[in-house]
Amino acid sequence: MGERILELILSLPPILLALTVHEYFHGYVAYRMGDPTAKFAGRLTFNPLKHIDPIGFFAFIFFRFGWAKPVPVNPYNFYDYKKGIVLTSIAGPGSNFILALISGILLRIIHLSPISDTLFPLMLMLKLSIIYNLILCAFNLIPVPPLDGSKFLFNILPRRYSELEYQLERYGLFILIGLIFIDNMGIPLLWGWIGPFVKFFGTLFGGEGLFFI
Repeated sequence: MGERILELILSLPPILLALTVHEYFHGYVAYRMGDPTAKFAGRLTFNPLKHIDPIGFFAFIFFRFGWAKPVPVNPYNFYDYKKGIVLTSIAGPGSNFILALISGILLRIIHLSPISDTLFPLMLMLKLSIIYNLILCAFNLIPVPPLDGSKFLFNILPRRYSELEYQLERYGLFILIGLIFIDNMGIPLLWGWIGPFVKFFGTLFGGEGLFFI
């Protein structure tokens, strides 16, 4: 029980950082592509209070699926419409992937330290950072609206798939809710993709003996 409470407490900073970085880089890349909407909305900041959705935050803690408040983006401001959407959509998951890599490198460095035993809380936070960033990355790469993967996919596919995109946009949220519900019923549709993704890259980044899930 005590270990579970400790893990819960130490998971809060990694979750906040993962969600904040994800949304910040959506806004930052959009800004670099010509859209100042996120900047004018005060979202180009690493202050988590500007990005956190309370329900999505607690869902992440208890269900390992969560979300932040989406950064507002107006793609019609982009210098290059299609390129802007592709880069902006991939910026969030990409930033989480890189943050997981950085967390893994730091974890390996600390593990080699002669005082690593005294740094257990920090090592646990880094392990949780790897897990949550990879979960957020994998979840958002799913090509179902409103997730980032759908924006990326349908802007690199030929235009003949636009009708499929339209239909998915109409029902995407219901599809996601259904997938999460089915996962919680013990049929790992989502986790069948997310779990192996997290385990492979988590072990690669953090090391076989250091990483756990």
